[in-house]
Amino acid sequence: MNVSEIIRQFGGYIGVTNIVICLAGILLFAGWLIKTSLGRNALADSTPRRNNMPPYLPLCVWAGWIILSTLGNVIAELLSDFGGLAEWQGALLSYSSMALLEITLVFAMLFTVRLFFARRLRGFGFDWRTIGKDFKVAAMNLVAILPIVEGLVIFVSFLGRLIAGDDFQMQQNEGLTTIITHPQLSVRVTVFVFAAVIAPVFEEILFRGLFQSMLRSVVSRAWLAVVLTSVFFAMLHPWMHWPALFALSMCLGYAYEKSGSLYRPIFIHMLFNTASITILLIQGSAQHA
Repeated sequence: MNVSEIIRQFGGYIGVTNIVICLAGILLFAGWLIKTSLGRNALADSTPRRNNMPPYLPLCVWAGWIILSTLGNVIAELLSDFGGLAEWQGALLSYSSMALLEITLVFAMLFTVRLFFARRLRGFGFDWRTIGKDFKVAAMNLVAILPIVEGLVIFVSFLGRLIAGDDFQMQQNEGLTTIITHPQLSVRVTVFVFAAVIAPVFEEILFRGLFQSMLRSVVSRAWLAVVLTSVFFAMLHPWMHWPALFALSMCLGYAYEKSGSLYRPIFIHMLFNTASITILLIQGSAQHA
């Protein structure tokens, strides 16, 4: 059996595995609905994280992130256009600069957390003693929400074809587009590390850790804080992805409120992004095999 046949066969296994995971997810989600009275009692024992963080702090971090990342992308494009860089080199520079920015902001946010949260990083949700349990539960949470996420992607695609015709195509994530467009190993490794590791850590600290904690302190009700955070999180992504990412974000927010551990939503986010990129690369290899 040659390499092309192995890749095609592996692509077929992915389809079967996805069906099995979705069936398992439906059972898990149904069990959760029954156990929690359709989710009404799911966060009954959740308590706010004690902090004296200024309400404007998460917005300041978010605004700084948007401004600096936009500026970095503009500089990378200018260097590509006028500095003689190839397109793939510009993409590599852009993602490298975004990775450096988000790593810097992660350390800045963690330093801020130590100032404003009771019990510092542990009170924020970073307790190394829970890592093993958090990873296992995170995997189960992701399996439970995956059928809903995929179902919403299919539904949006169906509506798009119904309205715009058969030529309608779902808007693809920028990172996934970069991986498809540029086969250079340095680009793919950089984008993979950024999307699968750096971005989940940064986004969960910012959105779940800071935004959701701030909203929870203001509105008191756990589910309302999760919903508001999820709306904001989804709206920062391509509009076609809003329904699916809102559902995923609800799972991320629930995992944080239920456990008090920020490791849990970080692991869910990491696993989701890693699976998305891996499947895309395998499917792309199978098509070209």
